[in-house]
Amino acid sequence: MSDVFWVWLASALCMAGGWWLQVRTRNAGIVDVIWSATMSASALYYATIGPGGLMARFLVATLGGFWGFRLAMHLLVRVLNEHEDGRYRYLREHWRGHQGKFFLFFQFQALLTAMFSLPFMAAAQNPAMRITPLMMIAIVVWLISIGGEALSDRQLAEFRAEPANRGRTCRAGLWRYSRHPNYFFEWLHWFTYVLLAWGAGLFWLAWIGPVLMLISLRWVTGIPFVEAQALRSRPDDYREYQRNTSIFFPWFPAKSKPQQRRQA
Repeated sequence: MSDVFWVWLASALCMAGGWWLQVRTRNAGIVDVIWSATMSASALYYATIGPGGLMARFLVATLGGFWGFRLAMHLLVRVLNEHEDGRYRYLREHWRGHQGKFFLFFQFQALLTAMFSLPFMAAAQNPAMRITPLMMIAIVVWLISIGGEALSDRQLAEFRAEPANRGRTCRAGLWRYSRHPNYFFEWLHWFTYVLLAWGAGLFWLAWIGPVLMLISLRWVTGIPFVEAQALRSRPDDYREYQRNTSIFFPWFPAKSKPQQRRQA
């Protein structure tokens, strides 16, 4: 487990730098960029030092590395071109700008990097030297999840770019079937490493990815913060969206019930 320690230490140092940058720019969104980048780096690290077969380690480096890199670049564009995310503005107001709390928040993300890197470590111990049927399924899951997340990100960006949509909730494309399709595909992505780790001695560690990500997105740092901010910024429209649209798993939207006229 000393390898996990080095991943945590490197992430903690990166997050300390990110915290300092946040002090200068007053934009805490950089924490998400750094988290994604350190996750990508951890996949490459475990693929390099892992004792598993060449094919397993190659897939960890390629799939895990690219996933984190794509996400980091997508978030970096938003951080550089948009104001601070409403979730972090709320924390800044709630904490009254207390930088000690922001520093601990950044360091908590470093701890999450170490925990979420464990599926990479497990998959990099798979002894398979050649591609297996489960590895092929893992690649399919990865392609679907990365494609779905990229598509939902693009649909949301295009919706936000239209001035006429200011103050409205995106219901375009995948956002018609889930209030958080990007989060759903992010969660789905972690099953890639469950499949890649099949046959490894530490296979059970791979389940930390989808389990921890579901808990985090659904009940801790993801959906609760996003929906609270949406209700603050566009309460009526978002409540209607909540009534008609699945919160996480994509499903057909409910039909809006016409309001009944009051009897005179």
